Amino acid sequence: MKIDTHSLPDDPEQLKQMLLELQAKTTQELAEKDKIISEQAIQINQFIERYEIAKRKQFGKSSEQLPGARETFNEAEEIIDEADKTLLAAADSHNKITIKNKPTRKPLPKELPRKVVTIDVSIDEKMCDCCQGKLHKIGETRSEKLEFVPAYIKVIETVRPKYACKKCEQTGTENSIKVAPVPATPIPKGIATSSLQSQIISAKYQYGLPLYRQEKMFNEYGIELSRKTMSDWIIRCSELLMPLVNELKAALLSQAVIHADETPLKVIKADNSSSYMWVYCCGSDSVTANSLPNIILYDYHNSRAAACVVDYLGDYDGYLQVDGYAAYGKTDAILAGCMAHARRKFIDAKTVQTKNKTGKADVALSLIRKLYGIEASLKDKTAAERYQARQESSKPIIDKLHHWIIENKDKVPPKSKLGEAITYWCNQEHKLITYLKDGRINIDNNRAERAVKPFVIGRKNWLFSNTARGATASAVLYSIIETAKANGLLVDNYLQTCQDELAKKPESVEHLLPWNVNQG
Repeated sequence: MKIDTHSLPDDPEQLKQMLLELQAKTTQELAEKDKIISEQAIQINQFIERYEIAKRKQFGKSSEQLPGARETFNEAEEIIDEADKTLLAAADSHNKITIKNKPTRKPLPKELPRKVVTIDVSIDEKMCDCCQGKLHKIGETRSEKLEFVPAYIKVIETVRPKYACKKCEQTGTENSIKVAPVPATPIPKGIATSSLQSQIISAKYQYGLPLYRQEKMFNEYGIELSRKTMSDWIIRCSELLMPLVNELKAALLSQAVIHADETPLKVIKADNSSSYMWVYCCGSDSVTANSLPNIILYDYHNSRAAACVVDYLGDYDGYLQVDGYAAYGKTDAILAGCMAHARRKFIDAKTVQTKNKTGKADVALSLIRKLYGIEASLKDKTAAERYQARQESSKPIIDKLHHWIIENKDKVPPKSKLGEAITYWCNQEHKLITYLKDGRINIDNNRAERAVKPFVIGRKNWLFSNTARGATASAVLYSIIETAKANGLLVDNYLQTCQDELAKKPESVEHLLPWNVNQG
């Protein structure tokens, strides 16, 4: 500001007043500029964080292992005090280094058909090169190789002889013709057998092979099967399997703990632009001696509203393990949170730290890592043993993490990645610690996230469903296939068995539940 010295008053008091006003104005302007600079610095920092996270998702490893080297500096998340260092050292002292075993080739299954090929030396070579004496057999060497026999298609022609009475024909009496009844088939009057339908279904839903590719595959065998025909078969087969899915749902809702998740689905001819496939599951990821059933069920809705999960679960009041989506809170279930989601937030915060630096995110991640270490040691324990161990070992760590969150939530900008992670923990803590109350609950919701993955992978191949009816059929068939896999069954054989049995319209389908079916 340029001041005209000739216009200044001669009175000292007036000069002092003008100086004070100028100083106040300057201070206010500087404060406003500092505020703008601070806000811009926060925005720039947020953009850098998003860039680093996007870069990791695009080019980095897909696992949630802690990133070890990042270039971008984030001062707010880099500050670590002596208390943090103490917590970090205590947590890291319990982290054990595991060495993976060297992979070895597994022997080929003995039950596979074998063709023995003997390669012998000629008669002339069965003579000793030194003394020309006759060689005798002292042993043999064996090796195995796999050979693939391409699939083949055959026609099953069903003949039903007709019988009539010659005497009645001669006397003109009304003749009764007898013929064997038509065998029950999944699609009456259709040309598809249960084996063909199982092949088409498993190819699409288990291995992600779209119908248009299967159409080309059948053309190579000289069979014209349009994708429209196969699509119609799939829908009719899903309707046939619906009673079994309902029986599985009843078994699911009788469990003490259920996992749930949802993923978007594009349906072309739908009322809303956004459709969702909801997944509900219980049990474990693999077949174990555990008495709990392994069930994975999918439910299609043209919405992500809370009514979808409320209608599906009804009056279920057990434990429901989910992420932070608010819709699940509308149910009667007791919600259990997902520690993996909380950890993921802190991993995002760790991503934007300076290369080879230790920041506040490391403190939370080290404590969470210790919680997972405890869970790994409890893998084969009973629910009562897990509860007791969690009270003795996990709860003190949770308490440390809680106090650390409270101490740091006002020290970190809330819009930074670390601030978002802390906010998520504060909002979800009452659900994240639910697993401490019951040994039957898992520490995270990875069970449901892994259950939804086959659908996500398949969706990448066939991209979308044409109609809501097709999406509902997909939900039914994914339910049967993934539940069969979770119980160690051969999907193709199980699908055939279920179709053949349900075609007979049995009064009960309990014998078709995966844990009641014997494929031996």
